[in-house]
Amino acid sequence: MDAQLRRGVLDVLVLSTLQSEDSYGYKIIKDVKPVLDLSESTLYTILKRLIEEGMVESRSTEFEGRLRKYYHITSKGMKRLMNFNEEWKELMAIYSFINKEGRR
Repeated sequence: MDAQLRRGVLDVLVLSTLQSEDSYGYKIIKDVKPVLDLSESTLYTILKRLIEEGMVESRSTEFEGRLRKYYHITSKGMKRLMNFNEEWKELMAIYSFINKEGRR
């Protein structure tokens, strides 16, 4: 997969895990595992980028005597998800056109 496309899809994948509730690193990895095996280093690189772009915010909370960092999607992150859905519809139309029966 093209590196830029993969990056964009991974960003949206992480954002989608945060749209219903705030979450933390290990849980995000666990949530996306059925779709993609995501390493911790890759996840934290994505989260750092999303925070820098204003799509995600983080906060630390004590949990069982330790600090746990939780991530929260912002309105900018939600907008990115909506835009991705529109872009995906366009991409699927192109895919369907390319793979139309009889074109091969």
